[in-house]
Amino acid sequence: MNRTTLSLFATTAVLAVVTGVAALNPPSGDHAGAPPRAGRMPVQRSTLLCPAPTSSDVASTTYTAFTPPGKGGAAAGSTADLLPVAGPARTDGKKDEPKKDASKDSAKDSAKDDKKKDGKKAETDPGKPVLSLKEPGKPVTATTERSDAPALLGSAAGPLAPGWTAQQTTTVAAGGGRGLHGLTCAPPDTSFWFPGASTAKGRQDYVHVSNPDNSAAVVDLELYGPEGRIKAPSGEGVTVPPRSTVPVLLSSLTDAPTENLTLHVAARSGRVGAAVQASDDKTGGDWLAPSADVAAGAVLPGIPADATSVRLVAFAPGTDDADVTVRLAGPSGSISPAGHESLHVKSGMTTVVDLGDLTKGEAGSLLLTGARGSGAVVAALRVTRGKDDKQETAFIPATPAIEGRGTVADNRAKASTLSLVAPGKEVQVKVTASAGSEGGTPVSKTYTVKAGTTLTVEPPQPADGKGVFAVTVEKVSGGPVHASRMLALPKDGVPMFTIQPIPDDRSSVAVPKAEQDLSMLNG
Repeated sequence: MNRTTLSLFATTAVLAVVTGVAALNPPSGDHAGAPPRAGRMPVQRSTLLCPAPTSSDVASTTYTAFTPPGKGGAAAGSTADLLPVAGPARTDGKKDEPKKDASKDSAKDSAKDDKKKDGKKAETDPGKPVLSLKEPGKPVTATTERSDAPALLGSAAGPLAPGWTAQQTTTVAAGGGRGLHGLTCAPPDTSFWFPGASTAKGRQDYVHVSNPDNSAAVVDLELYGPEGRIKAPSGEGVTVPPRSTVPVLLSSLTDAPTENLTLHVAARSGRVGAAVQASDDKTGGDWLAPSADVAAGAVLPGIPADATSVRLVAFAPGTDDADVTVRLAGPSGSISPAGHESLHVKSGMTTVVDLGDLTKGEAGSLLLTGARGSGAVVAALRVTRGKDDKQETAFIPATPAIEGRGTVADNRAKASTLSLVAPGKEVQVKVTASAGSEGGTPVSKTYTVKAGTTLTVEPPQPADGKGVFAVTVEKVSGGPVHASRMLALPKDGVPMFTIQPIPDDRSSVAVPKAEQDLSMLNG
């Protein structure tokens, strides 16, 4: 397995762009001689990447952007923009046959205009924002029906940067991948793990790799199945040109179809955004977001109460096998699923467990706890709702805890369900519904989540709200809390749904207090 090592310079650059550049506190003469103290400052810049949403001619995509209100409001003239990523369009066989060397794929942008729907029409000029947010506290939206809508690069600065989030939600009416595809646009990084990907017949999984910078990035696409590493030479050293996106069909990387595998996207140079779009001929499709960082355990929040099938996919990236206990945290406590109380994950191999209709009519979350001294894991769930030809699928990756605050955009009246899980101690959280995109007043409510349980609620809705709204979860007190949001928009008897994890928004960054030392000037 290739491992990426960042120089000190590269690490500093990534921190500056992903978490923002924070201003240092001014020197103070009141504490002369005291050691510098760390403080927290709001980030000053945020970068997000959204992959190309669809290639379907019968699909509609809604983009929603939002920044929670902060102290002092937005500065005059500040904006947070989502713009098309210039460069190669998607190459998925719909219009041009994809090559195995995806870095050389390219296609001309379409000149067709979007059809106008409710809300703002998504712009298509590469130099013009698809969406611009000008004030915190109120989401903005745009829609498009283009089958060749581009990947987007987002940038927010100043007061609009802390907590800035963007969501793309696509409804595919028919054909392969029919269903609701939702994804929270994410910051660039250098390593992504995707347990739950597939190269099986009837399944089309594309990994979308986007480069936000002005120099090329080089990535390795590594596949791991139940027997270990899968040979995929064409996935090594894939070049992602500056300010571009490259979609790669995973089944084009190997001649050995594998139903359940783990994909690792590792940057040799540069930084990228990555997400996997999975489409199944029978069970619909959705976006698979990356798992939380490699850790001894994992929390996978928000399994729907009416899930007809739940599949756990886990992988141990290190040199040691991993042994984890498996618990389902429901509304009243945690239980061990019969026959699946523990799981042994061999190093470098993908392990799959079919848990069936695990929730039995009560929503819950899966908790994986590592044994002392065992290896670390990444994990994800594939969740199915419905039966026969009316099935729909979504994914729940392992999700990090909310340390301070997390936000999910594009919530709709009577369609959103919020799941909050406390794997350790009891926790109190404050949930705030923003104003609607077309008006309304924010509403907040405080919830208590008991230790070892999952609280599933319909989030509050803005008073007199119109349009879509954002939901912000803030930790008030207690132990760790993990969260996800399910958006359900059933159509023609199909329970279309998508589930987004809600990680911490990293809206502040720790910075040392600057002190002046003038001792060298004396004497």
